[in-house]
Amino acid sequence: MDNRYEVFCLADRHFYESLDRLPMAVSGDSASASGAVGGAVSGAVSGEGPVRTPVAAFETAQRDVPDGWRTLRVGDWLHLDPGPAVGADASSGGGERPLQGWKIHVSAGLGNADKVAAKVWDHCVPRGIPFKFVPSPQLLHLRNSKYAGRDTSGKFVTIYPDGEPQLREILEELGELLDGEPGPYILTDLRWREGPLYVRYGAFAKRFCVGEHGTLVSAIEDAEGRLVPDSRAPAFHVPEWVTLPDFLRPHLKARNATTVGELPYRIEKALHFSNGGGVYTAIDTRTGEKVVLKEGRPHAGLASDGADAVTRLERERDVLRALGGSGVAPEARDWFTLGDHRFLVMEFLEGKPLNSYFGHRHPLLTPEPDPEAVAGYTRWALRIHKGVERAVAAVHARGLVVNDLHMYNVMVGPDDESVRLLDFEAATDAGDGRGQSVAHPGFMAPPDRRGTAVDRYALACLRLALFLPVTTLLPIDRTKAAHLAEVIAGQFPVPHAWLAEAVHEITREEGPGEAAGGGPAAGPGAVAPSGREDAPEQGPAARPAPTGAARTAVGRSRGYLPVDVGDWPAARDAMAHAILASATPRRDDRLFPGDIAQFGDGGGLGIAHGAAGVLLAFAETGLPRYPEGERWLLDRTAPPPNGTPLGLYDGVAGIAYVLDRLGHTDRALDLVHTLLAEKWQHLASDLYGGLAGLGLVLDGLARSTGDISLRDRALEAAGIVAARLSGGTPRAGLMHGATGAALLFVRLYERTGARGLLVHAARALSLDLDRCVHTAAGGLDVDEGWRTMPYLGDGSAGIGMVLDDLLPLARHAGTLTPDDAVRFEQARTDIVRAATLRLYAQPGLLAGRAGTLLHLARTRTPVPAGALAEQTGALGWYGMPYGGGLAFPGNQMMRLSMDLGTGTAGCLLALGAATGGAAAAGLPFLPPFTGGS
Repeated sequence: MDNRYEVFCLADRHFYESLDRLPMAVSGDSASASGAVGGAVSGAVSGEGPVRTPVAAFETAQRDVPDGWRTLRVGDWLHLDPGPAVGADASSGGGERPLQGWKIHVSAGLGNADKVAAKVWDHCVPRGIPFKFVPSPQLLHLRNSKYAGRDTSGKFVTIYPDGEPQLREILEELGELLDGEPGPYILTDLRWREGPLYVRYGAFAKRFCVGEHGTLVSAIEDAEGRLVPDSRAPAFHVPEWVTLPDFLRPHLKARNATTVGELPYRIEKALHFSNGGGVYTAIDTRTGEKVVLKEGRPHAGLASDGADAVTRLERERDVLRALGGSGVAPEARDWFTLGDHRFLVMEFLEGKPLNSYFGHRHPLLTPEPDPEAVAGYTRWALRIHKGVERAVAAVHARGLVVNDLHMYNVMVGPDDESVRLLDFEAATDAGDGRGQSVAHPGFMAPPDRRGTAVDRYALACLRLALFLPVTTLLPIDRTKAAHLAEVIAGQFPVPHAWLAEAVHEITREEGPGEAAGGGPAAGPGAVAPSGREDAPEQGPAARPAPTGAARTAVGRSRGYLPVDVGDWPAARDAMAHAILASATPRRDDRLFPGDIAQFGDGGGLGIAHGAAGVLLAFAETGLPRYPEGERWLLDRTAPPPNGTPLGLYDGVAGIAYVLDRLGHTDRALDLVHTLLAEKWQHLASDLYGGLAGLGLVLDGLARSTGDISLRDRALEAAGIVAARLSGGTPRAGLMHGATGAALLFVRLYERTGARGLLVHAARALSLDLDRCVHTAAGGLDVDEGWRTMPYLGDGSAGIGMVLDDLLPLARHAGTLTPDDAVRFEQARTDIVRAATLRLYAQPGLLAGRAGTLLHLARTRTPVPAGALAEQTGALGWYGMPYGGGLAFPGNQMMRLSMDLGTGTAGCLLALGAATGGAAAAGLPFLPPFTGGS
C-alpha cells in the first residue's frame, strides 16, 4: 500500500484532492482549531462526507503585510515576499536574491506553531527577508502526520537568507528567540543547537532538470552552472561542490555523535519506516533473542487525536503489558531512549502478516480456479477469521479495544492457523468510548462507532477482504458492501448468513437520519461532486437510496450499478456521464479528478492523469466532443506551466498528440517546437515520459503536417534510444521498459522500411522478456523482485501488445532468428494466460484489469473461449455509481478517478476496445490490431 495516497483523501469524499482545497476560515481561535484537527481528519478518511467545517488559520496568517510586500498561497504554504523576484517565481523570495543556497527551516508543534510563526514574522519582515509558513493548524497536523513524507515532516517555516553572513545572523538572532521551542526533528536538515532551527542547501526558486530516471525533478546549479537534481532524501546532505560553513561544523559533529553502538541490541534490518519512526529487527546481545525495536519520534507521526509517535508508543507499551501472558500479542521486553527518540522492544513473532498470503494463496489468481482449491481456501479463511475473532475477544476481555485491526496487523503463525495481533499504538480502554485515531483506510469505522464497535466493524470488513481485498471502497460508499458480498458469494462457497452479517454490520445506521453511505439521504448516485462550489449541475440520481433491508441482504445488490459494464454503448454513456459530472472547468490545476500525480507540476494536463487523456478516451470511443474541455486544455497550454514534463503520457508531447488528434494542429506544433527547444535528448528512453514516446509523437506530427524536420528529430530520438539499449533499462514493460523503444522502432519501420529497426525492436523486447518469469498459474509476468506484474504499464500485457505488432512485420521482413521466433510466440501465449486471471487488485488501465482487458481485445493470439466476456463482466466488480453515471476507483482504491491511466476514462477505453466492434478503441500508436497473426 502506498501511504502517500491517504493524505489526498482528506479534502474530498469521492476524489483524491490537494490539501490547498481544504477550506480555511479567518479565525484567531487557533486553540480550538487545533482541537478540531482530529475530528476533521477522522471524518474525512472514514468517508463520512467531505471536510466542510472551515479550517481556522493561525492568527499570524491573518496579519496585514506591509506596503510593498505580497503574499501568495501555493499548496500548503503561505509565501511572504518583500518584492518581485528576478529570475524566479514568487516562491523564490523576491528581489535580486539568489536562486539557491542555504535555507533555514523552522520546526514547530501544534501548540506553539502560531507563537513561532509570529516570532519569525517579527524578525524577518522588518529586515526584508522572504519566508513562507504553513498557515493553519490542520495543514501543519497533516504535514507531521504518521504517513506524511519524511522529507517534509517538521518543516513549518522556510526562510531564504541572502548569503552566508545573513544565514549566520538569522540563526544566531532568531535562534535566541526560539531556543527551546519544541517541534519534530527535520530529517533532511542539520539542526542548529537543539532546534527548532535547521539548515539545508537547496533551491530557492522552482527550476527543473531531468533526473536519473529520465523525469523532471527539482534542480539546483552545480559548480559549472549545470542544473542537477536537488536531493531531498531524509538525511542531511551537502552537495559535493558546496562547502559547509565553519559555524555549522560543530552542529554536524553533534549530529554524528549519537550512535547505536552502546545499545545492548544489534540491529539487523529495517522492516518499515513512517514519519513516526522505524521498525527494526534486532538481536539482544545479552540473551541472543531475536526482538523487534519500534521507534517513536517526538512531535512527529501525529494521529488524528493529536498524539505523536512517542505518545502512541507509550500507549502500545502499556497495552502490551496489560495483555502480557494472553498469547494474542507480542510480549513487551524493554523500553529505552536514544537521543530524543523512544524505543519499545518487543518479542519477535514468527510467521507472516495476513496480507502477505494473497500473492501465493488466493485461488482466483489463475485463469481456471480449481474448485477444490477454492473450497480449501474458503475453509482456511473462515478458520483464520474465527482465530482473529477469538484474539479480539481476548483483548476485549481485558477491557481494551484494538482500534486499528486490519490484515497487516494480523500475524499468522508458521502453522498457517494460529493468529496473533500486532501494532497496539491506537488501542484504548473499552470504557473510554473513543473512536479511531489511526487506521487502515479499508478498515476504518464510521466516526459514530466507538469502543468495541470499532473492532466489530473491522472484523466485518475482514470477512469481505479475505476474499475480495477491496474494502478501501467502503469509505466512499458503505452500501458497496452488499455488492462485494454478492461477488464473493458468486466465487466462493461462503455461508450466505456469514456474509449477510458482515454487510449488516458495515451498513447499519448508528445515529438517527444518517445514511449508511455517509452522504445525504439521496444516496451516492445522487451526490453532487463532493458539494464543491465549482462543480457543475448534476444529472438525475443513478438509483434511489437503498432501504435498510436491502442494505443488509446479500444478493439484493443487483441494480447497484446503473448499467451492466458489458452493455455497450449504454456503459459508455454512463461512464461519460460520470466523467462530465466530475468536471471542474473553473479550476486551473485540473479539469477531471484523477490520480495524486495530478498535483505535481503539469499533472492535470497530460494523457496519463490529465485532461488530454480523458479527451482522448472520448474521441477513441465515439463520444461527442467536449468543447469546454478542449478550450480548458488550450487555455492552460498557452504556454504549459513551468515544470510540465515533456513526455507522451506525462506531459507536453502527449498533449500535442491529443490536440492534433482533435484538429488543433497549430497548437500541437507550437507545443512540440517549445519542447524541442529544451534539452530533450537527455530524457530517458521510455515511452511514458522519454524519447520513445517523444519520437512517436514527432513522427506522427511529421506525417500529419508534412514537416520533415520533425521526422528527422524522431529518427534522432530513435538513434539515441538504440545506442542506449546495450546498457539495459532499470525497469521492464511498455511504459518504462525497453518495450516502449520497441514500439518506436516498429512504427518507424512502417514509415521507412529500414529492416534494422525491426532488429532493434526484437532486441528491445528480448531485454524485457529476460526480466519476465512464469507464475504458478502458468502466465508470464514481469519480475520486479518483490512482486510479479501482468499489467499493461509495467507488466507483461504491454509487452504482449508490442509483440503482436512486431511478429507479422518481422516474419515478412525475415529479420527474426529462429530462436526469437519460438520465444516470442510462446511469450505471446503465456502473456494471454497472465491476462485472464480471475482476480486483479485494481480496475485501472496501466496497473489493473482494464489494461489486461485491452490486450485481450486487441491480440490475435488465441484467447480462451469466454475469457473476454468474463474479464469484461469482472471489471464491474469495482464499479460505483457517481453523479448519475458509472465510475471506477483509481490507484490504491481509496477514491474514484476519472483519468485515463488509473480511472474511469481508462476503463472506458478498454471497454471500447472489448465491446466497441468495428469502432474499437486504442491507445496512442497502438491502434486496434489489423495485421496477420
